[in-house]
Amino acid sequence: MHELGIMESAIGAVLREARARGAMRVHRIVLRIGTLSGVEPEALRFAFDVAAADTLAATATLDIENVPARAHCSACHEEFGVETGFIFTCPRCGQLCGDIRQGRELELSHLEMS
Repeated sequence: MHELGIMESAIGAVLREARARGAMRVHRIVLRIGTLSGVEPEALRFAFDVAAADTLAATATLDIENVPARAHCSACHEEFGVETGFIFTCPRCGQLCGDIRQGRELELSHLEMS
């Protein structure tokens, strides 16, 4: 389960930021996760409980924003939504394309602390 390692890294970044700002408690953590990132949001939630235990973030709320995948066709410049994979067919002109513009995100988006 690589989500535990991902969450341990995220909590490490959160704690560094909290300490740098003199925070005593982290209230909310927001992560943006792309549908093509290879990360399972529910496994990440489970890993959060383990990684945040006994830290300033132990009672924090974890919010996950799902980022839908979008691709771009270089032939007709259409941007379109995609579900899975890395090579897509443009719904407008039928060309194969692999220019993924959105959906691979895995980022710490927002923190609330005091």
